[in-house]
Amino acid sequence: MKARNLAFLAVTIATLIYAMTFTIAKHVMPQYVKPFGFILLRVSGATLLFWIFGLFSKKENIELKDFKTIFLAAIFGVALNMLTFFEGLSLTTPINAAVFMLTTPILVLVFSTILLKERITLQKGLGITIGLIGAFILIVYGTNTTALGSNVMLGNFLVFINAASYALYLIIVKNLTNKYHPFTFVKWLYLFGLVLVFPFGIKQLKAINWQLMPVDIWYKIGFVVFFATFITYLFNLLALRKLKPTTVSVFIYLQPVFATFFALFMKSDSLNIVKIGASALIFLGVFLVTKPSKI
Repeated sequence: MKARNLAFLAVTIATLIYAMTFTIAKHVMPQYVKPFGFILLRVSGATLLFWIFGLFSKKENIELKDFKTIFLAAIFGVALNMLTFFEGLSLTTPINAAVFMLTTPILVLVFSTILLKERITLQKGLGITIGLIGAFILIVYGTNTTALGSNVMLGNFLVFINAASYALYLIIVKNLTNKYHPFTFVKWLYLFGLVLVFPFGIKQLKAINWQLMPVDIWYKIGFVVFFATFITYLFNLLALRKLKPTTVSVFIYLQPVFATFFALFMKSDSLNIVKIGASALIFLGVFLVTKPSKI
C-alpha cells in the first residue's frame, strides 16, 4: 500500500510540472526558440542527465530483443510525442492544447483493451466520464483568455497526435517498467529519441540567438529540460511500476486544475464557482478511476 501511495505522489508531482509547462514553454516559443530546436535542447539535456544518473543506479543488462521495444517507445514517447506537442502548442493556445491532451486516458483505454486485453469496469468508465466532463467545463468556461494561436486547426491536430502517441507509449513501456529499473532503459529511450529528433531540430537550434536571450528565458528553458523532461519522465516511470497505464494517464485530468492554481499564484487569473465545481468533478473522476473496483 505504501509503494502504491508513493506512485500516486510521483505521478501527481509530474502532472503539476506538466501543467506549469504549458505556460512556461509558450513564453519561450516561438520568439526565442523554435519548437523543434527547443525539443532538441530538451532531449539532449535529458539524455545527458539520464546517462549521468544511470551511472549510480542498479546495473542491469538489457536483453537484445528489448531494444526493439525501447526504440519503438522512443518513437512514440519521445520523438513523435514531443515534436507534435511543441509544434502544436506554438500554433494553438494552451487551453486548446489541454483540451486535446484530455483524450489521452480514453485512447489508453482503447489501446489497453486491444493490446493488453484489459477489462473496462463500470466504475472506471464512470470515473473517466465524470473527469472528462469536469475538465472540459474548467477549460471551456473557467478561463478569461481570448487569445488565439497562429494556426489553431493545425495546432489542435498536432496536439491530438501527441496525445495518441503518449497513450501508446504508456502501453509499450509497461512491461519494461516491470522488468527493469527505470534508469536501466530510460537512458536508452532518450538516446534513441535524441537520434530521432536531431534531424528535425538541428537547423532551428543553430538559428537561436543566445546573446539576445533574456535571463528569465534561460531559466524557463532549464525548467523544461530538467523538470518537465527529466523529473516527469522519471516519476511517471516509477509510477508505472505500481500503477496501470490507464491510471497514470487519467492524472492528465489534474493538469487544468494545477494550471489554474499556478495562474492564481502568478496573479494572472481569478477563481470562480465554475472553476471550483469543475475541479471537484475532476478529482471525483480521478478517485473513481484509481480506486480498486469489483464492477
